[in-house]
Amino acid sequence: MRHFLENRPGLAKLAGEVARFGSVGALAYVVQLGVTNLLWALTGLPVMAGQVVGTVCAIAVAFVGNRFWTFASRARTGYGRETVLFLVMNGVGMLIQLGCQAFSLYVLGLDGPLAQNLAGNVVGVGLGTLFRFFSYRTWVFPEQHAPEDVPDPDGTGDGTARRSA
Repeated sequence: MRHFLENRPGLAKLAGEVARFGSVGALAYVVQLGVTNLLWALTGLPVMAGQVVGTVCAIAVAFVGNRFWTFASRARTGYGRETVLFLVMNGVGMLIQLGCQAFSLYVLGLDGPLAQNLAGNVVGVGLGTLFRFFSYRTWVFPEQHAPEDVPDPDGTGDGTARRSA
């Protein structure tokens, strides 16, 4: 397997990102499960509200881990931009998760703890995770382009534009 990955550096890099993303996601998932279930058990918070609060806590953990570890070698496009895009993509991911939760609860009528956890914390998190990984790699933490990949608008070859007098 090592020889296979050594001959395919792009695939090896993707495998590393998937592994780091999975580690960060596992930690965020534990936070999400713990907070959600504690809120349900200790406060009597409604199912959907508990799911939202738990997911928001997991999003905070995931941002730190993904920005500073999973995608640390990618382009830094500005803390504010990355934060906003990360939150937007996680909002979409949370909607995917809540959609699964709502379908189970309101369409199928499954409202027990096992059904709540399977719908929101297994199926919903799984589908949301696939979306998040794709969106983080594509929009939030894009590839860092080598200087030779930057367009040279004036043909100087040095990556700087000449000023006209």
